[in-house]
Amino acid sequence: MNAAPTASTASAPPPVRRRLSPPLTALAAAAVPAAYVAVVDPNTPGHYPECPFLTATGWWCPGCGGLRCVHALSHGDLTGALHDNAVVVLLFGVLAVLWLRWGWAALTGGPPPRITVGGRRWALIALLVLVFTVVRNSGVGAGLAPPLV
Repeated sequence: MNAAPTASTASAPPPVRRRLSPPLTALAAAAVPAAYVAVVDPNTPGHYPECPFLTATGWWCPGCGGLRCVHALSHGDLTGALHDNAVVVLLFGVLAVLWLRWGWAALTGGPPPRITVGGRRWALIALLVLVFTVVRNSGVGAGLAPPLV
């Protein structure tokens, strides 16, 4: 007869490959579209749809220039990426740190990091995005707006 698993075998952590699978899958899910944007230049008209907010209002939305930002970052142009969309560059930095924490926890067998953003932080984030949108559409922040294609 087969013996029941002991407590030590039942609580053994999964192998490293299995623990790293979720963060590596997430990385691949982000890398594939980023690679496409790296190859298909958003600065060339006709490859991507126009922003409906920009078309309707004439204002740059908080995401306008995001594809150009990804394209610039994929070619090592940090200055161009910041000009195209500084908020996206900041977001990528935050996501990179969070992904590294997740990957390290998976590699070492620790628990995945918990990320909690309360209501006040969401309100602050929304306010900062709103201020960014208004500033980049004003004469003062014209340098934060991507070029028209």
